[in-house]
Amino acid sequence: MKRHEIAGVEINAVSIRELLFSKTMLLAYLLLALGAYGVWEVFSERYFLLTANAFDAGLHPGSTEVAEAMKEAVFGVGGEVKREQPWTLYIVNYMYMIYTGSAIIFFVALAEIFNVKLIQRTAAGFITFGLAMVFGGLFTIAVDLNILHMHWMFLTPNIRAGMWLMLPLYTVYIPFVLFEIYLLITNKHDWAKKVAYGILILSIMIDLIEYYIQAKLFNMNTARHLWTTYPILTLYFIVSAFVAAIAIMVLYSYFTHRRSLGDDFHILITFLRKSSLYVIALLAMYEATAYLFIDKEWGAIILFGEYKIYFYIYLFLAVGLPFALEFKEHSNNIWIIIGSLSVILGTYLGRYIFVYGGNAYPMSNRFGLGFEKYGEYEQAKEFIFFSPHSSEVLVVVGSLGVVLAIYKILDMLFSVSKIREH
Repeated sequence: MKRHEIAGVEINAVSIRELLFSKTMLLAYLLLALGAYGVWEVFSERYFLLTANAFDAGLHPGSTEVAEAMKEAVFGVGGEVKREQPWTLYIVNYMYMIYTGSAIIFFVALAEIFNVKLIQRTAAGFITFGLAMVFGGLFTIAVDLNILHMHWMFLTPNIRAGMWLMLPLYTVYIPFVLFEIYLLITNKHDWAKKVAYGILILSIMIDLIEYYIQAKLFNMNTARHLWTTYPILTLYFIVSAFVAAIAIMVLYSYFTHRRSLGDDFHILITFLRKSSLYVIALLAMYEATAYLFIDKEWGAIILFGEYKIYFYIYLFLAVGLPFALEFKEHSNNIWIIIGSLSVILGTYLGRYIFVYGGNAYPMSNRFGLGFEKYGEYEQAKEFIFFSPHSSEVLVVVGSLGVVLAIYKILDMLFSVSKIREH
């Protein structure tokens, strides 16, 4: 294939047809189209529906739209984020994409430092896919944060707000990871090799800071004791993200490298399988002890109440089944593939439980006498739960399209999936 070289980077001379109309890109377009429809539904409700006020009620007597708006204002139902449950599927997907993508980058950086040759040879592809997942998470949170109004974050900055803790980090983190990919795909810059370890150490430091700030955001939400009483929340995010990240690396390796690596493919899968066993065991130990520390009200509904079925399915999919399938080495890789798919589903369900479970007992301390249950517009109830709206689900589906499109375009242009000698 003909290539161009700019600043030491080889760029494949691919046609527009090859770049934009491959099978992967067509699948990405389908997912993005579904996501775009979800965004349209969200924005339609936010900006174009009738408002619940006396003027609209008088102007449109008997209007079902006004009646629906009134109902939503009073009872808090509908497709958008409500006061009773402010963090929903958007946050679940944001957490999963951001944490897992960062964990892939984190894991590859560790493998580089400890001189794991096969990870070093495949590092560019892994890190690129991890960065694509980060962008998928940012797409989700952009929809959640009213993307049409995000410019006010800059016009009226509030450095004590949660997102302002993340904004400076992402402005450093993303260019830093891009520079790391640049070092991996260039072959003529000897100076890059000399400073590579320092860069990798800095990468790990930035990843740790990211996990710490994410944990800090949840700990700031004092009305939800599930999050504030989780022990060492930063560690939980790292361990659970590693479990999901290695599972995704297994699937990525299977679809990308099972032919290009030849006999080394089995060695790579074996290394990832053994690494997966360690982090799954760590996650199991964490979950076994975490509920000794969290608020007993939340612990009761997750372990014995309305969430128990989800929680035990999560443990089965994320811990029990994959550990059983991957504990023993098999001649057929299908078992580790099944185990990895189980982990991906299970860890996503774990994020769902963490976010939605944190909303199970919304509380406030408005009188300064301790936390009380929230319920100003309805009768008090033990459990407040809203199923994800279709628009939220479609936005999540669209985020998968973002991941596939970004990765495929970068791979077509820069061959990031190419096996490289370190």
